[in-house]
Amino acid sequence: MKRSMLFVVMSIMAIAVIVLAGCKRRDQGASAKLQVVTTLFPLYDFARTIAGDQAEVTMLLPPGMEPHGFEPKPNDIIRISQAGLFIYTNRYMEPWAETILKGIDRQRLKVVDAGQGVRYVKASAEEGLEDGHGSHDAEGNAGGMDPHIWLDFANAGVMVNNILAGFVASDPAHAPMYRANATTLLARLADLDQRYREGLSSCGTRIFLHGGHYTFGYLARRYGLEYHSLSGISSESEPSAARMAAMVREIRSSGVRYLFAEELLSPRLTETLANEAGVSVLKLYGAHNLGKDDFERGVGFIDLMERNLKNLQKGLACRSK
Repeated sequence: MKRSMLFVVMSIMAIAVIVLAGCKRRDQGASAKLQVVTTLFPLYDFARTIAGDQAEVTMLLPPGMEPHGFEPKPNDIIRISQAGLFIYTNRYMEPWAETILKGIDRQRLKVVDAGQGVRYVKASAEEGLEDGHGSHDAEGNAGGMDPHIWLDFANAGVMVNNILAGFVASDPAHAPMYRANATTLLARLADLDQRYREGLSSCGTRIFLHGGHYTFGYLARRYGLEYHSLSGISSESEPSAARMAAMVREIRSSGVRYLFAEELLSPRLTETLANEAGVSVLKLYGAHNLGKDDFERGVGFIDLMERNLKNLQKGLACRSK
């Protein structure tokens, strides 16, 4: 798998170099607006909020697509190379980014690693012990970091500041507006964090069981929840029958009434577990991406997190204050 991924990336880069060699690079000066390319939805949403009407922000990941298996196509590489600003999450979430950037002229392209300076947590190996899928980093080495950093809202604030710095460096003429928009966004994230703290402070259970891959570790850690998922970090891992049976036992012994499923992933395994254990299913948003309908309606990251809070409060039997 590692060799296959490397071959795909190198092939894409080779095609891109050939295409770019025969084409003139788009002149950023021809557009009055800064061209910004992002990878995942949280970055897209933070960037478009900071940008206001002074930049054109796009997302590489097509709406509705689960991102863990995403591989950039030649056109994606060309889009990155023609932008003024490229923003990615981290090397654990987008292992292809740093490799591709080595083949792109960085004279005019500013790059933001949105995860720089965040508090990383090691990827949980607990869920992988029974199904053969332990925690791995971008290169497949054991002991990698959990890439879902945006689900700790303090980390999300760091990401906003990193993105802001990229905008200011790329377009200093509009720096005051970018800073004002970022300040408003940071205040909204702080308010969201406080509502989570209050909303999850008095719950009937603090056991958070998820019938999918290990997505919500950061969120659970921040609010003192005991989080267990069916499988490890990779959304492509298939849990063994032994792991499925162990999860059913865990649901029954914990006394929870709800099992959580993640939007954009097939609910088949979660529903199988819930039916076997006699509990109901509630949906949560990992927010790597969002569905096409929500994207077209302009739904934002904070909107998705508010939906999550409501379902967490219901699933954990939290009392309203």
